[in-house]
Amino acid sequence: MTPTGPCNAPDVVDVVALGESMVTFLPSRPGRLADVPSFERGIGGAESNVACVLAAAGHSARWVSRVGDDPFGDHLVEAIGGYGVDVTHVRRDPDRPTGIYFRTAGDRATDAHEVAYYRAGSAASAMSVTDPDPAAVRAGRVLHLSGITAALSGSCLELMRELTRRRPGRPLVSFDVNHRPGLWRDPDAPGVLRDLARGADLVFVGQDEAWGLHSADAVRAALPEPDVLVVKQGAAGATVFEGRDVTFVPAPRVEVVAAVGAGDAFAAGFLSATLRGLPVRDRLRHGHLMAAAALTAPGDLATPPAREHADRLAALDDAAWGRLRLGPGWTEDPQRADEEVPTP
Repeated sequence: MTPTGPCNAPDVVDVVALGESMVTFLPSRPGRLADVPSFERGIGGAESNVACVLAAAGHSARWVSRVGDDPFGDHLVEAIGGYGVDVTHVRRDPDRPTGIYFRTAGDRATDAHEVAYYRAGSAASAMSVTDPDPAAVRAGRVLHLSGITAALSGSCLELMRELTRRRPGRPLVSFDVNHRPGLWRDPDAPGVLRDLARGADLVFVGQDEAWGLHSADAVRAALPEPDVLVVKQGAAGATVFEGRDVTFVPAPRVEVVAAVGAGDAFAAGFLSATLRGLPVRDRLRHGHLMAAAALTAPGDLATPPAREHADRLAALDDAAWGRLRLGPGWTEDPQRADEEVPTP
């Protein structure tokens, strides 16, 4: 599925990503938040992460959101704009703060991992159907959204329902389910997210967050509406359902430095290949490669591989792809990835 749209219109960009970004504070060393003596500042937000990775990969990307009229808002706008993302449609709120959060250095999958959010009443939570400029939001070949936005407030949920409503002439709507139970007060959050996903054209969902379903086929049976459904299956790989076609591509083996940002990077890689009209196998492989870039670097954002480097790896035959091993630094040194593909 390749997005269609007025690619030559003056204000059209490849991707518009709408959602909250926060200033994130990363610990200087492992340990409980109560014991960490200092933190380094970064940025974190599912949708803005996707926009940043796509911009770094050579696509035109726009981030639409709200931030406080405060120093943290300044930092987000400057940092995300520094990736080459269009931030001219980010609104500044004089009455509400920019969201921030702190997290431990450990893997998010462990019980020792801690996250402390300070986002209640944030500027982004005030987004509504009357807030973003509709022309700016719909000026992308792809509109990328996530379920996190729906959890922020009632007005944000109303906005998400409006943006996922099927209508003629809309851009290709990409939706990452991104179920974060800690953000939701509504006990029917899984049902809300499923309804939003049904209105999208392209859906990303982790099998571990897919409504208690235990197979990719079961997820597809529960979500038959999207033209393209991507079921992420962790380190095993990912399955794409497109029409009647089903394609599974295993993930390469990765030496994990930090298990953060991989899902957003996967979505960016898949969307990049979709925008380029690549076949489904290569779309999945580009998703895996972008995810590997995130996994082999600290923080939520990592330098993606150069396009020609990623294209060459994505074109490997199945045997060579299966031997691929990726470790820290592979995106910056193509020879390192070459060395990870042993000659048969």
